[in-house]
Amino acid sequence: MAVPKRRTSKRKKRARNTHNKAATTAIQKCTKCGAQKRPHHVCAECGFYAGKLRVAAKEA
Repeated sequence: MAVPKRRTSKRKKRARNTHNKAATTAIQKCTKCGAQKRPHHVCAECGFYAGKLRVAAKEA
């Protein structure tokens, strides 16, 4: 079994892990009401998806 000869330094470890980060959440406007929503999801404000009413809108 391979065993490291030297301890990996913080700098080396952090340099290796720089690409490991959470991806940014994509947000776009709803075509019906203009509210912010995630793509390919039903709008939480108006309940529309792909130009059709899919769920009842939130009560205000």
